[in-house]
Amino acid sequence: MYGRDPWGGPLEIHATDSATDDDRSRNLNDIDRAALSRPLDETQQSWLLGPTEQKKKKYVDLGCIIVSRKIFVWTVGTIVAAALLAGFITLIVKTVPRHHRKTPPPDNYTIALHKALKFFNAQKSGKLPRHNNVSWRGNSGLQDGKGDSGSFYKDLVGGYYDAGDAIKFNFPMAYAMTMLSWSVIEYSAKYEAAGELVHVKELIKWGTDYFLKTFNSTADSIDDLVSQVGSGNTDDGSTDPNDHYCWMRPEDMDYKRPVTTCNGGCSDLAAEMAAALASASIVFKDNREYSKKLVHGAKTVYQFGRTRRGRYSAGTAESAKFYNSSMYWDEFIWGGAWLYYATGNVTYLDLITKPTMAKHAGAFWGGPYYGVFSWDNKLAGAQLLLSRLRLFLSPGYPYEEIVRTFHNQTSIVMCSYLPYFNKFNRTRGGLIELNHGDPQPLQYAANAAFLATLYSDYLDAADTPGWYCGPNFYSTNVLREFARTQIDYILGKNPRKMSYLVGFGTKYPKHVHHRGASIPKNKVKYNCKGGWKWRDSKKPNPNTIEGAMVAGPDKRDGFRDVRTNYNYTEPTLAGNAGLVAALVALSGEEEASGTIDKNTIFSAVPPLFPTPPPPPAPWKP
Repeated sequence: MYGRDPWGGPLEIHATDSATDDDRSRNLNDIDRAALSRPLDETQQSWLLGPTEQKKKKYVDLGCIIVSRKIFVWTVGTIVAAALLAGFITLIVKTVPRHHRKTPPPDNYTIALHKALKFFNAQKSGKLPRHNNVSWRGNSGLQDGKGDSGSFYKDLVGGYYDAGDAIKFNFPMAYAMTMLSWSVIEYSAKYEAAGELVHVKELIKWGTDYFLKTFNSTADSIDDLVSQVGSGNTDDGSTDPNDHYCWMRPEDMDYKRPVTTCNGGCSDLAAEMAAALASASIVFKDNREYSKKLVHGAKTVYQFGRTRRGRYSAGTAESAKFYNSSMYWDEFIWGGAWLYYATGNVTYLDLITKPTMAKHAGAFWGGPYYGVFSWDNKLAGAQLLLSRLRLFLSPGYPYEEIVRTFHNQTSIVMCSYLPYFNKFNRTRGGLIELNHGDPQPLQYAANAAFLATLYSDYLDAADTPGWYCGPNFYSTNVLREFARTQIDYILGKNPRKMSYLVGFGTKYPKHVHHRGASIPKNKVKYNCKGGWKWRDSKKPNPNTIEGAMVAGPDKRDGFRDVRTNYNYTEPTLAGNAGLVAALVALSGEEEASGTIDKNTIFSAVPPLFPTPPPPPAPWKP
């Protein structure tokens, strides 16, 4: 077969021409390129040169995959370099000195708060929880209220012993639980910051669980109410064993503990118990079933107090001696206010804002004990509680006039606490004498410190810098300063340089008037009179009742650390509750000034749409 060579020669395929492309390429290299008649174009050159020789790639067999050696080397190198860099950085971080910002130590008020709450653990009656954290206490009062056939109660196990004895006085106990609940509602964030929120709620529930046993709390109406468990009257010279005559550990009590009830004429007790249950229902609002149970009980017992009028202490000499109630109108306002906040039922607000109610409670006049907040007199607390309503919700007509009156009276009470006025005397050490020089002054000072701090926080939350005392304007800081001076006095800033809170500081009372603390836990059961040797001993208590605020000094700042003198050395539930409230209000002052919870207390209150006032009378020319 013949073909034409594109360069002019014949193209002939011979059988002998079996050279490979490489051989031809080498033969062509021998051609004398100068003999070519014209230059070669790119296509011709590439054909003549033949294909270029490619460099063979190298691979690494990793077993599961085969990768390029170049990629493998780069990957391993990168990993090694990163590890070296990380190690170098770690070495620098470990060796270079650093300046840590230490967490600031808790302030004195927070430290004291931990201790003051522990007092309630030491006062518990009944079967104690495993985590009660008071080593020298055990189960006690397990037969309280049992075996009383035909009674409206099944058992009365639980609750708290009132003071250094083993009596359960429901009137001051209910006040103490109300105070703890109020402080939690306002300052739950501070309790949380101090790590005490769960603890204080458990203490409140210990009290409210007991209160629900003291009447038929599931009924809509009741006829009877327990006012006291135990007896302490020794006026008649009787030597029968009771909770005052005997000096025994609560765990060793073997004498009969009578139950005192009332079937009418205990309005103050009933209204105070309603306040305790209603305020606690707000604390436990996340536990809907329990909160609902508390609200129902509060409404039932409040109605009982309203329909059967009378002072609970008027019928029993023992109550009159230890916790005499001067009136019940202040408890009506106090309990009704808490029920309004717990239920949002405007019926309660209508009731407690009637001018006649305030008049009966003494809201429009002074007197030597006006503004003294205590287990007996709730007026100052009730007025502050309703001032809160005006500051944050502005209820308007028809409540504005009376609520404004309460607010004005609260301002007057706050003025009376200040050292610029002579309403109350002060000791040389600076303690305000709210009880006018009578014994046991510290509980009243602690209560006033709580009210003053809380009112200042209300004003701050309402963007109000202060309030007027007559023509003079005072900053909210003045109220906090007053509160600090009183609590600091209790904690040791006093002429005796003694802390009146047991366990706080290095110098505090060692002979506290308290049965359980004064008798050693040595597996010996001392009978009624057998414990007298511990009562009369000059030695310090073998058990430290940590967190107990004793009754306090006299009007000359004097104090006798003597076990038998209860006017100096006996602690009480009501006193410690006020102290706890004041301490949590002042705690974390620098970091959390004025941090009240504005809204939780109003969680059940519906939006208020004030009724417009009536039109003015027709104009007459």
